Amino acid sequence: MSSSDSKPCGGLKTEWPELVGLTIEQAKAKIKADRPDLQVEVLPVGTIILGVVVPNRVILWVNTVAEIPKIG
Repeated sequence: MSSSDSKPCGGLKTEWPELVGLTIEQAKAKIKADRPDLQVEVLPVGTIILGVVVPNRVILWVNTVAEIPKIG
């Protein structure tokens, strides 16, 4: 069973490994399509968050390091 098949929260989807490589907007749209009851919070990888449980929040971890295109 893969992590995308696991549904530990009463049968509701809680993980989205298929979002890797998508834009932030595409990822947010997919999460909202699957779980409109959740609020998506976008945070850079490595952000320290408090251990506060927010039952209707999903954190979308993003890599904010962009590659600079080479000219020439």
